[in-house]
Amino acid sequence: MKKQPAINDLLKVMAKLRSPTGCPWDREQSHQTLRRHAIEEVYELIDAIEARDDVEMAEELGDLLLQVVFHCQLANERGAFDFEKITRHLVDKLIRRHPHVFGKTKVKNVDEVWANWEKIKRAEKHGTKHARHSALDGIPKHLPALLRAEKLVKKARKALADGHPALGKKSKRKLGKPALAQELFELAAFAQARGWCAEELLAGEIKKREREFRRREAK
Repeated sequence: MKKQPAINDLLKVMAKLRSPTGCPWDREQSHQTLRRHAIEEVYELIDAIEARDDVEMAEELGDLLLQVVFHCQLANERGAFDFEKITRHLVDKLIRRHPHVFGKTKVKNVDEVWANWEKIKRAEKHGTKHARHSALDGIPKHLPALLRAEKLVKKARKALADGHPALGKKSKRKLGKPALAQELFELAAFAQARGWCAEELLAGEIKKREREFRRREAK
């Protein structure tokens, strides 16, 4: 007898855990209660990758997959979607967004790949409630502030070739990586010594810069 794929076993185990005779903890969970677990699993995976530990990486990838399957089970119970639907959607999206691989589109470099990706993504969402009217749409709101700032600046610079204060002033200082890392740390320490939260301060500044950029973009 041919052994069925392990993913099928995983889906069955997840359904059992959520059943009336399943696990009390699993039965109490919701999309909301699980959301922070997904973040923790990603960070643990990053730790394993940084350590170049294949054993830990395999385990953490499994834990991350569990989060996907768990959310799919919850959604399936309320008739929204299931694992089959999201995997089919992903396969279709990968093929659609790689016309240089699965179609006849020609690209010269990675920049053209990314340009096509963004163009296709905008077309997919056009006319829907997820339509992207700004170059900044699509940046996750819950990213750590520094990472969100980097993504905002990167997207804004691509959209505005002439530059703009919303992107930040160009510094005349020539800092190398070690010096910049030290300055970032010292800024965090400076804020902490005064009872301020550097993360919150940067998040507030990002909101202000984003409003400035969107006003500039709308002109």
